Amino acid sequence: MTAYALLIHPSANRVYAESAVGLATAELTVFGDRALGGRVDDVAVTTIGGLPYVTFTGVDLTDRDLSVLANLSARYAFFARDGDLLRPLEVTGRDRFDSDLITIPKYAGKTNEQFTKLLLNVTALATTDRAGAAGAGGTGVAVGAAAGPLGPDSPPLRVLDPMCGRGTTLNQAMMYGWHAAGVEVDGKDFEVYANFIRTWLKHKRLKHSAEIAPVRRNRAVLGRRLAVTLAASKDDHRAGRTVDLTMVHADTRRSREVFRAGSFDAIVTDAPYGVQHGTRGQADRLTRDPLGLLAEALPGWVALLRPGGALGISWNTLVAARDDLAALLVKAGLEVADGPGYGGFAHRVDQAIVRDLIVAQRA
Repeated sequence: MTAYALLIHPSANRVYAESAVGLATAELTVFGDRALGGRVDDVAVTTIGGLPYVTFTGVDLTDRDLSVLANLSARYAFFARDGDLLRPLEVTGRDRFDSDLITIPKYAGKTNEQFTKLLLNVTALATTDRAGAAGAGGTGVAVGAAAGPLGPDSPPLRVLDPMCGRGTTLNQAMMYGWHAAGVEVDGKDFEVYANFIRTWLKHKRLKHSAEIAPVRRNRAVLGRRLAVTLAASKDDHRAGRTVDLTMVHADTRRSREVFRAGSFDAIVTDAPYGVQHGTRGQADRLTRDPLGLLAEALPGWVALLRPGGALGISWNTLVAARDDLAALLVKAGLEVADGPGYGGFAHRVDQAIVRDLIVAQRA
């Protein structure tokens, strides 16, 4: 058994930084249970040299296991620990592209990047492959072998954000080398993201193709589709190791008309908070309660999940109770995850927003 210490990444958002240690503790607990077969124990917050660290013990953790933990959303530096003495560890996660893919976009209402990564992580870890083992890709390897989707050589997931805004979730999925798709009803957000990603790809001189075309159903235009295929390197491009990115300008309630049933491993979204702006529900009426929109959209979203896939939603608990959202997920045919760590993610964003997340799996 070896002791470890995790130094939390400093956050530009002061309020999020106040919650980061608690969130990191909950996320690490999920990683230990879902990705490492329970071989992480004694998770705690410890002050070392005047700074808070998340400390834990690991049983027979291999370099591959540590590479899984390197994907923790708040990981700034990773150490093996001997009392108060810390030995830096060189760990490498799944990131395939430069971090400015995540950090360059700045706009009002952008979800904190660390939280987006956290939500994506814990949702991905709730997926199972078609053989029933943790993670996607059909490997059938045991959980304790870090065979889940965050393993260094695990096959890429297909991730959908059905209310993707300006693409923070899409960019994080791409960072992992995963295929990303999004649906966004706001035409300006669609245009801004399309311009950003095409400019970024050209600036990075990455091999890619990108085009925008109308989406038609029953001879009518449903919306517009941005379709991008890219590779992280020339070698990847030659080997056919490409990443697909799709963003559709359409109403999320029509997502099932845009994508094939069962085509996604994970669906991840940050629901509107019902504070600065409402959401459009039945008869296109403005409402502050996101549950109405989710009730309409969930059946289509669930149809897009493959068996064993998982859905993760973050939302404002001050406008929708957790039990009510859980009931909607169960009604849609999902099983809500309630294992170690999943109850520890509620945190304050501002006076009007207490954010939490919930994860559920399709059987």
